[in-house]
Amino acid sequence: MKIAIISDVHGNSHALQAVLKDLEHRKVEMIINLGDSVYGPLDPLGKIELLMNNEMIHIKGNCDRMLWEPIQQQSATLTFVQNQLTKNHIDWLKQHSAQFIVDDMLCCHGTPTSDEVYLLEEMNENGSVLKIEKNIMDQLQNIEQKIIVCGHTHIPRVVYLANGKIIINPGSVGLPAYKDELPVAHKMESGTPHAKYVVIEKTFGEWTIEQISVLYNWEEAARLAAQQERHDWAQALRTGKVE
Repeated sequence: MKIAIISDVHGNSHALQAVLKDLEHRKVEMIINLGDSVYGPLDPLGKIELLMNNEMIHIKGNCDRMLWEPIQQQSATLTFVQNQLTKNHIDWLKQHSAQFIVDDMLCCHGTPTSDEVYLLEEMNENGSVLKIEKNIMDQLQNIEQKIIVCGHTHIPRVVYLANGKIIINPGSVGLPAYKDELPVAHKMESGTPHAKYVVIEKTFGEWTIEQISVLYNWEEAARLAAQQERHDWAQALRTGKVE
């Protein structure tokens, strides 16, 4: 079994096209998208059409739910995305589940119980740090699967736990860095502008994990962000860093 995992495309159709092109020679049996698919100041319409026209399994992310659930503060970027999408697009996003299980692998956006919580990272006065193993395992107490695949942080990681479980984050296809204010002010930076994803393969009962970084025209993606006055996104797209 050979599976590609993508996540956090955030409306970046240029990056997604490059990843789909890269996948053509890899002969995967399934593509799983972990969500946060269209939110962002880039090309939400082009991006959602790409997703709808390519066969893959989709999971809802927190930024997908923002498109139809009530929120306290409406941003210009959210309005931009909502104005580009039709009711048919929103209904298509709504139908996606919060989890997907295949073989001994569980796929989710954030954690198995929340699409807004980081599974592997925690925030402190120094920023983002890897959680201690006990805290990670506490979040997975009722999970039977050996492999847990999550997105949300945009940071590629593979973490092996003492109980035999393996946590995989493919990183972000479309946004390699960002800042957030919750739960405390922090930044997440992958350090490169590449589109990132993972291919995992099960052979003779064991999983191999390949983390992949793909070149694409990130200058064009940054230009689209700048057109929407999202210079923070333009910086992240060009460098993989927020400043």
